[in-house]
Amino acid sequence: MSITNTIKSHPRLKKFVHWLIVQQGRSTPRLWVKWFVNPFIHKRGRGSIVRFYARMDLFPFKNFTLGERSIVEDFAAINNGVGDVLIGRNVGVGLSNIIIGPVTIGDYVMLAQNIVLSGLNHGYEDISTPPRIQKVNTKQITIHDNVWIGANSVVTAGVTIGKHAIIGAGSVVTKDIPAYSVAVGNPARVIKKYNFETQTWQKA
Repeated sequence: MSITNTIKSHPRLKKFVHWLIVQQGRSTPRLWVKWFVNPFIHKRGRGSIVRFYARMDLFPFKNFTLGERSIVEDFAAINNGVGDVLIGRNVGVGLSNIIIGPVTIGDYVMLAQNIVLSGLNHGYEDISTPPRIQKVNTKQITIHDNVWIGANSVVTAGVTIGKHAIIGAGSVVTKDIPAYSVAVGNPARVIKKYNFETQTWQKA
């Protein structure tokens, strides 16, 4: 049995290891994890940049990658505590973006300012317990290559956005968006699609 499986199979040991890694009452790793563990586990591509004021809440028990020549701008926050965060090459994570796993982002994706990508939801069904302490559930978010997401948009858990899709500013994406389309609104709906025969963007 692997060390990971051993820890998971013993509740008291699991709780102790969790305490060692995660700051109590916060969803951030302890400093020793940031300094001495994460740099040897998580992969950063050549030429990638994480700005000084970006908040990287990364844990060793989930994956994180940042591809070559990708950038995470100031005041962005990335958290892989409940799911992997995998970011491709030449991606721009804009100012004040929030990314909570599980999220996979392809190559040449452009995220403007104040965007939220969250694969996490809290339960609310038990009315005798505050949602804050109910069990969380996760669904994968997948953003394919060449996508552009406009400022102040939200992408909810379980959504896939196809290649070269454009999401208008202020949109709330609650359902999958097909490749080569433009979607806007709350909830976001497709208003244009690319016609490969005429090589033009046409109204949906």
